Formats: sequence, C-alpha cells, structure tokens
Amino acid sequence: MTDAEGFPGAGDAPVPRILGNTESLAATAPGPAGALWRLAEPGRQLDANLIRVPPRGSIDTHAEPDLDVLLLVVTGDGTLSAADGPHPVEPGSLVWLPHGSVRSVTAGESGLTYVTVHRRRPGMQIQRHSRP
Repeated sequence: MTDAEGFPGAGDAPVPRILGNTESLAATAPGPAGALWRLAEPGRQLDANLIRVPPRGSIDTHAEPDLDVLLLVVTGDGTLSAADGPHPVEPGSLVWLPHGSVRSVTAGESGLTYVTVHRRRPGMQIQRHSRP
C-alpha cells in the first residue's frame, strides 16, 4: 500500500511539509535583529515570519490597518504594549493582534524571538490609468 492509498482523493492535492524548527532557528548565534525566516512557498495564502528582537531592543509603536496577526513567542521574554497597558510575554505566549490595534514590542534582557502569521497581502498590481 502506498501512502496515497490511505488518503482517498489526495492524488494531486498538495501535501503538508515540515519547513523547519523554530527552536533551532532561534538558537542560532545572535545576529542582527529582523527576520530569521520567512514563509516563501509558492501558492500560499499565509505569510509567516520568525522575528528576532535583540536584548532590550524594540519594535516601535505601529498599527496594521488591514490584517489580523497571530504572534507566538518562541524564546526570550519582553513586553507587548498596547492601549490597555503593558502585557508581559514569554515562550509559549500566543497573542492575537486584531487589525487596527496599536502596539509596540520591547525585548527583555535575553532578547525575544517570535513567529507572526497573517493572511498574505495581495501582490502589487500595475494598472493602466484611463485618460479623461
């Protein structure tokens, strides 16, 4: 019996894939802040990033007007600040950031690494303007 035989209708369907290990990626030697990993699979409906904030570093106050974002802390600790006050985060903290919410993030003494997931933004479209 082949693997596909145990999954009726799976013939040409895409298959799940293991993309990496967040713990291993986050454990790499400290480097610059920013994205350690990005989801780049063709045809995806989601965007996801593994973000590192260095010790005592921060992400300035901002809002995402169009997309809800899910944030999962992988390593380190810090504070998510929002209109309702500061919220401590640590490994395992799962945070929903509703679209339009204003927030900032500050890493603790050991830095902060987290995954963000949100709906993929549509690509830029070049459109022809009609002349009056």
